[in-house]
Amino acid sequence: MSSVPRAVRFEPAVLERLRRYVRARPGLSASALTSRFVDEALRMEEHPGVLFRDGPSGRRAVLIGGPDVWEVVRVVQSARAAEPDLDPEAVVRLAVETMGLPPGRARVALDYWAAYPEEIEQQIRDADEAERVAEELWQRERRLLS
Repeated sequence: MSSVPRAVRFEPAVLERLRRYVRARPGLSASALTSRFVDEALRMEEHPGVLFRDGPSGRRAVLIGGPDVWEVVRVVQSARAAEPDLDPEAVVRLAVETMGLPPGRARVALDYWAAYPEEIEQQIRDADEAERVAEELWQRERRLLS
């Protein structure tokens, strides 16, 4: 998808903070960063209770004060796989109990997943692959040490 140029006016203090932020992150342009922040702000407006955070796996949607959205979704998917006969609400209850997460918080994550399924499912695939690689390395180390 190509971007569309837009003239945007910033207050001087906001522009200076944006410039400092970009200088501290080589490889990011002010335009790309502004687009990302606007997109994230709109998503947070659509999904109150979600914010965005950088981390080892990159930038991702997280629940305020809680886990990443993809982590909640993966637990729900695991609950569904473990209990295929449960109705959807019972699956969510099982996942919530497993995580110790308030039901309303899980609903925020599930609503975000419904709106951005490709993003969340890619994060789950990436996490699964990272765990597979870590397990392989651990097994290899165990074999070398035995």
